Amino acid sequence: MFRDGIYLSLLVMFYLRSLLLPFSIVYGLVVWVRNRLFDWGWIKSTGFGKPVIVVGNLAVGGTGKSPMTEHLVKMLAGRYRIATLSRGYGRKTRGYVEVSEYCTAAQCGDEPLQFKRKFPHIKVAVDEDRVRGVRRLLREGHDLVILDDAYQHRTLRPGLAILLFDYRSFSRPKWLLPAGNFRDCFRERRRADVMVVTKTPPTADEADRQRIRQRLSLKRPIPVLFASIQYGQPVPVFRGATGNTALLTRELSVLLVTGIADPSPLLSHLKQHVREVEHLRFPDHHPYTSTALETIRTRFHAIRNPSRIVITTEKDAQRLSDPTLPADVINGLPLYLIPIQVQFDQHDGQIFQDLILNYCNRVAPTH
Repeated sequence: MFRDGIYLSLLVMFYLRSLLLPFSIVYGLVVWVRNRLFDWGWIKSTGFGKPVIVVGNLAVGGTGKSPMTEHLVKMLAGRYRIATLSRGYGRKTRGYVEVSEYCTAAQCGDEPLQFKRKFPHIKVAVDEDRVRGVRRLLREGHDLVILDDAYQHRTLRPGLAILLFDYRSFSRPKWLLPAGNFRDCFRERRRADVMVVTKTPPTADEADRQRIRQRLSLKRPIPVLFASIQYGQPVPVFRGATGNTALLTRELSVLLVTGIADPSPLLSHLKQHVREVEHLRFPDHHPYTSTALETIRTRFHAIRNPSRIVITTEKDAQRLSDPTLPADVINGLPLYLIPIQVQFDQHDGQIFQDLILNYCNRVAPTH
């Protein structure tokens, strides 16, 4: 009966998406025309004389752009004067804003705030006008800019474009919005300089990878690499909390609080390591309120196991630690974030590193 319920839900979802296909066709036509106007030079696209790397995707959220951006920062730190730039999704400000560790997510967005707190030595900025933002950063003396989620921002011409695909997306139709999850046409992958298939499971063998390479293949050879995600041990969200990490054990119960596009990999990871997981899911970039904090507290205390903690994502932690929220509601809770990072195997990792460094050294040799 449970399996029948799943099949029925999938059938209903497919039917509802099918009803939206006419709107997807109209949307796809608009996107196709816009891309051709840029390709033909009818709309100006601005390039730069210093390394500008774009990390992006074709689908809506959940492919691991932020961990990939952090991976690049770690790789290039010390070689170049790096800056990162993004739109700052979810912020309530406009224009160019330099991010500090003391900003709130409402001022600069949760992901830029996460970058700044993890890498305080680099410049992190937000600007909805990416060309304006890059120009300003280069004028300030930065010699390399990494843009998070700017693949569709075609007024800017990147020096190197990294296009990400979720491994699981290859088992789903490539429908455009609103019927599907793609915001750009699948053919636009041809603008990438390297494609990385993220969230690759350990069960994926060479035959699986070759099948995906064939799906992504183009007349112009573009490297197709595979990466997985690696989770660290949970660390306290609030500074000064007791202990540095929490170990995931079979005696532990977890309330997982997420406001991200795709929490399923984290949920699956936790289920493999702890006794039980209660999942409290909010929409992507959800602005936490007093009501939401009370809900978290209530759901936590409803867990009967005395060995219990609250776990959230790095991105959610930036919003949950907002100083304008009533901290007393959740300050007493054992609230932890779980770090995430990109993990290549040795072969693909070396190819990726060589490609990035060769591009950067060619455009702006290290000092």
